[in-house]
Amino acid sequence: MTLSAFLHRVVDILDDCQIPYMLTGSLAAAYYATPRATKDIDIVFETDEAGIDRLVGRLREAGLYVDRGAAIEALRSHGQFNAIDPLSGWKVDLIVRKERAFSQTEFGRRSHATILGIDASLASLEDVLISKLEWSILGDSELQRRDVTELLERAWHGIDLEYVEGWVSELGLRPAWEALRERAVERPPNGRSTD
Repeated sequence: MTLSAFLHRVVDILDDCQIPYMLTGSLAAAYYATPRATKDIDIVFETDEAGIDRLVGRLREAGLYVDRGAAIEALRSHGQFNAIDPLSGWKVDLIVRKERAFSQTEFGRRSHATILGIDASLASLEDVLISKLEWSILGDSELQRRDVTELLERAWHGIDLEYVEGWVSELGLRPAWEALRERAVERPPNGRSTD
């Protein structure tokens, strides 16, 4: 199974279960600017316990391994659980939307896009950038820092900096943001370096 086929299966299940969601993480970053190999799909969603039961049931029917207990715990703690295709090893991390203001705003800003040939709900460029910036600190992740830098370099002219700056201040991300902005090379719309 290809990543595209796996994504299509998961998106169809979410749509059929009428569960609002958005793609985020590496796949969303790849859509905007930073393609790299990944075995995971990150999806933020919101639902209730009945929705979790529908989702888990449909994922299992599709042949994916998923633990209902982990799914219920994720719902209660606003955490995450995963579903894995045992044949291909593809994995989707299903992340329950947090209650904080940024998470609510980010979810409300999602839009539809075609990614890997599939119409799906996708986090905005700015929200992918902010989330990856936050993860770069939480996990002390050079990979996340590199994604932020590449998003800045390749999509600079499409970024609503006022929006990003507001959440950077609100979420206490200023030192990391300033360091990564310095590291990034601002590029004009044609993609050529300004050096």
